[in-house]
Amino acid sequence: MDAKKHQGSCHCGTVRFEAEIAPDARISRCNCTICRRTAITGTVVKPPAFRLLSGEGNLGEYEWGGHIAKRFFCKTCGVQCFAPGHLEQLGGDYVSVNLNCFDDREIDEAKVVYWDGRHDNWQAGPRSMPWPVGRAV
Repeated sequence: MDAKKHQGSCHCGTVRFEAEIAPDARISRCNCTICRRTAITGTVVKPPAFRLLSGEGNLGEYEWGGHIAKRFFCKTCGVQCFAPGHLEQLGGDYVSVNLNCFDDREIDEAKVVYWDGRHDNWQAGPRSMPWPVGRAV
């Protein structure tokens, strides 16, 4: 299936971007400390499939821990839009995009996979369902 170009933005519209996303792209959530707090639902694209359209001067960045990715957010409204990074498990360079920033793309909850980032358990790969209910994560 061919990738489709989607345009996204932060809440106030200052930061705008587009990404080419395949219809069968993996949709994921992570339980690491930052992902849990920001509730991002995302997908990963290769850098050539991502383009910042506007708002570069209004971007703040946040990086912590293993410095795998730089998370960019709008300085006006605070919405985290995308995070370029490098991880061998994802095939090298990537851009993680926040699917919640796209108005024309619905998230199919049944297709969401979960990563155990809180326990640095990346090598276990994604899970098709969230961690067990009641387990401290």
